[in-house]
Amino acid sequence: MVVSELYIYPVKSLGGISLVSSEVTSRGLQYDRRWMLVDEKNKFLTQRELPRLALFKTAIEKDSIIIFNAGEEADKIKLPLSPEPASTSPVTVWEDICEAQAASDEINEWFSRKFPVKCRAVYMPESTKRKIDPAYSITENDITSFSDCYPILLIGHASLDDLNSRMEIPVPMNRFRPNIVFTGGHPYEEDGIKTFKINNARFDAVKLCGRCIITTTDQETGERGKEPLKTLATYRTKNNKVCFGQNIICKGNGPVRVGDKIDF
Repeated sequence: MVVSELYIYPVKSLGGISLVSSEVTSRGLQYDRRWMLVDEKNKFLTQRELPRLALFKTAIEKDSIIIFNAGEEADKIKLPLSPEPASTSPVTVWEDICEAQAASDEINEWFSRKFPVKCRAVYMPESTKRKIDPAYSITENDITSFSDCYPILLIGHASLDDLNSRMEIPVPMNRFRPNIVFTGGHPYEEDGIKTFKINNARFDAVKLCGRCIITTTDQETGERGKEPLKTLATYRTKNNKVCFGQNIICKGNGPVRVGDKIDF
């Protein structure tokens, strides 16, 4: 089994970035979901409520995250990749309340013009330690970023191939917003993985990923349909959740690259 694709999503629920290599940190892949958008009540916003978020693409240039609406590349905004420490205020992501730094008024006004709700961009500083659900954590120190629940999502390409063989119109991997994709092994091989290593970083598989309506959103058009959830529900329902992919906790820092072997 070999790493075939790597992705980060610098701003939660916006477009992802395909990488050749990345650094593993305790929160997941470096720069992954350290930013997110919140509404006027400081509650997180995602494609669940705003499927048009998929149209906003991201790129990293030097020390900035470039954000632009697909088709409107001239109208773009920059977020600092790693802002200087500043005052924080509480924001909510699912049941967690986290301290986060707000972006500048200029940036927040830009985002608010793009959507039907007033919103702000907020950053998770190093001082914020968002704990993983203790029912699935390995140690009490396990943390994540603004991801839904866990640092890394792992999916085998054979699993996507199997799913697409059951559907009239195939879907791309970006519907599932993974971090690490691998080739080799059988379909849904990731379901049974417990512990593995890539170079010097260790990974623990802790929970199958329950999928939501975001998987039915075309990441290029923002349009929403019924697939692939409709098909997945016919054979991938466990404990009333439609599952696809494995949630992973990281131990140790280090590089991970496309082409790296996954060791058990």
